[in-house]
Amino acid sequence: MAEPFDLARITGPVDDFSVYVHIPFCSVRCGYCDFNTYTNLDFGGGASASRFAETIVQEIEMAGDVLQPWAPPHTVFFGGGTPTLLPATDLAHILGAISNTFGAPTGEVTTEANPESVTKEDLARLQEAGFTRFSFGMQSARPHVLDVLDRVHTPGQVDNVTGWARELGLEFSVDLIYGAPGESLDDWQTSLDVAIALEPGHISAYGLTIEEGTKMGGQVRRGELPEPDPDVLATKYEMADDALSAAGYEWYEVSNWAKPGLESQHNRAYWTNANWWGFGPGAHSHIDGSRFWNIKHPIAYTGKLTQGEFPIGGGEALSDSERAEEDIMLGIRLKEGILVPNQTPSEVIASLIAEELIDGREALAGRIRLTRRGRLLADTVIRALWEA
Repeated sequence: MAEPFDLARITGPVDDFSVYVHIPFCSVRCGYCDFNTYTNLDFGGGASASRFAETIVQEIEMAGDVLQPWAPPHTVFFGGGTPTLLPATDLAHILGAISNTFGAPTGEVTTEANPESVTKEDLARLQEAGFTRFSFGMQSARPHVLDVLDRVHTPGQVDNVTGWARELGLEFSVDLIYGAPGESLDDWQTSLDVAIALEPGHISAYGLTIEEGTKMGGQVRRGELPEPDPDVLATKYEMADDALSAAGYEWYEVSNWAKPGLESQHNRAYWTNANWWGFGPGAHSHIDGSRFWNIKHPIAYTGKLTQGEFPIGGGEALSDSERAEEDIMLGIRLKEGILVPNQTPSEVIASLIAEELIDGREALAGRIRLTRRGRLLADTVIRALWEA
């Protein structure tokens, strides 16, 4: 079991940080999901969905004593779970507590939302509260693929929520998943075409991964569902890159494309190893090379707060070498890539160029930038640099 983390390691002040808020509730747990989510909305007391906003606010206010006098957060992101299972007034209350404690966010404020979980009135209330961006979990345009993924929305509901967001002048993103059992190449192309026609500023496309302990993981293990074929996943990634590029989207991270200027500011904070503080059960934080995380279960998390204690379950201070490795692992996924790490043997760079994993001209100028083939084999590039 991880040792309790000592907040005395956080010395501050820090010029820039982001906030993540984890809402752990879902109406249905998708078969592929291994996130810290729960379909029980009534654990009792402050762990229940009906009182969860006040619980999160308590943690935020406690953190204010540690983080002050920091600058206001740059970005705020509500994830889960399904944040919009809570009433819009609750999400507004949490965002208000963040602004009251640290200052109003200076950049984007995003919440994830399943298409069936919000109305136009909800979007308007959240916009009035300060939310500027929505990330809609579309996943697929094909009903039979949605069924395999245990998604409960219909394609028509995606049309509705994106249309409302556009009418209100809100920025929005749609998330897609490719590689589900039974999804043909035509199915995937249809999903791409439909997503592009919705005119989001940002599109994420993630290859399905089978995680141990999930419902789908058990189905694959028992032979009830086939494991995704890596070659088919690669083909679908190339289809996505072709379709999105042709529609004016630019890839800026391996699984993310955006119209110019509409990249996710919050996710960039993760990929550039910036500072962020996570609130909620199981939420992770990273502050100046110290990484820590909250207790996962809502009851245990709430219990710590009730006792006036931070709900931190563990943490670690990263060494210089660990920080360097993380900078490689995260930065290599971005379009701009990274500077060639110090003391990387020239033969390693030459091998990556020869295998067409990195741009040769950029590498000779001192920067490692993935080719499209390199994006498909990013882990291979990372290992080569770590082991150099």
